[in-house]
Order: sequence, then structure tokens, then C-alpha cells
Amino acid sequence: MKMGMEIGKLILAFMVLINPFSALSIFLDLTRNNNTRERRKVAQISALSVFIVIVIFAFSGNWILRIFGISTGAFQVGGGLLVFLIAISMMSAGNNMAKPEISTDESSEITVKPKHPSQSAASIAVVPLAIPMMIGPGGISTVVIYASSAKSLGDTLSIVAAGAIISVICFSTLLAASRISNLLGETGLTILNRIMGMLLAAVSVEIVVAGLKALFPRLVG
Repeated sequence: MKMGMEIGKLILAFMVLINPFSALSIFLDLTRNNNTRERRKVAQISALSVFIVIVIFAFSGNWILRIFGISTGAFQVGGGLLVFLIAISMMSAGNNMAKPEISTDESSEITVKPKHPSQSAASIAVVPLAIPMMIGPGGISTVVIYASSAKSLGDTLSIVAAGAIISVICFSTLLAASRISNLLGETGLTILNRIMGMLLAAVSVEIVVAGLKALFPRLVG
């Protein structure tokens, strides 16, 4: 796999998996009592957290598979199937198994009552906004899949570069959350989510095919 030549595909894969638009409603809800400066801080920490997770797994992907004795092909097939299930969930408007619904209503099990805005901003930025709302099991699995297929340091750096670009997109999206939500509305966000699901399904098929080629080189030409 020529990672350096496919950074566009990496960005597409990360974009549809991380999909910062899916975190807009929870971002607005969790920061409804925060001012503009605090919201910006939450967006910054969330985007940075996404980037750090991508970097960690980009450099440790091969090591993780070797520790557990898992072949790259097997992980590609398994990860591809997980990504496909996430795509089906997105297209059917069901609950995303990798990005669970999180409510902040008083009647819900998870209640966020910020007493110290600065501390609360830092905590909610990492969990649940960055993990698992933006980068969950599907995103992490995809990073590991691409990392395990990397043939050189340049390939790994391509993954990191794609992660940096996605992190900037996440920051920009969260920063403009109110405007985007007002512009698209619930219907627009639903349509966008389904389009992302369709793109994600295509990405997952490519991942599975690559895994089958690695496992059965003679059967899959």
C-alpha cells in the first residue's frame, strides 16, 4: 500500500469515521453554560485529543498486532466488518455502536453539572466528546489497520498528517457548532450523517478486500 500516494484516501476514511458533525449536538448541550472562550477551549482540547489518539495508534499499530499475535490480514477483515456495521447504523439512522448516545438531561443516567467551568471544560473535552463521540473503536481500528500496512516511516507520517488535518477540521467544526446546527437543522445533519455512512461503507469494503488479499493471495487476485 503506497500510503504517501493515498493521503486523500486516509483523510476520507478518518473524516467519515470520526465525523465531527455527529458530536455537534452533544457539544452544544455540554457547553450550554459556558462562554465563548470556554467553548473554544473545549474544542481545542477535543481536537488535540483526537490527534494524540491517532498518533499513538499510528506508531503502535504493528506492535499491538504482534503482541496479540494477530495478522494484518485478519485485523483488516475484522476491522473492516466493524466499520461496515457502523456504516449500516449511520445509514439506517440507528444508534452508532461505536459512538453511543449520550444525554445530559437531569433524568438521564449521565448528568453533567459543571461547578468549575475550567475543570469541567477540560474533562468533557476528552470524554465524552473526543472519546468515544468522535474517535471510537471504529476510528482506532482504522488507524491500526493503516498503521499495520505501513511499509516505511513516510507511510506512518502520512497517517499522522491525515490525523492533523482531521483534527483541524474537528476544531473548526466544533467552533462553528451553533452556526452549522442552525444552517443544517436536524434534517440536514441526518442527511449528512447518512451520506457519511455511504462513504464509510465503501471504505470498509476496501479494507475487507485488502484483508482477504493478505489472507488468501491466490484466491483474491
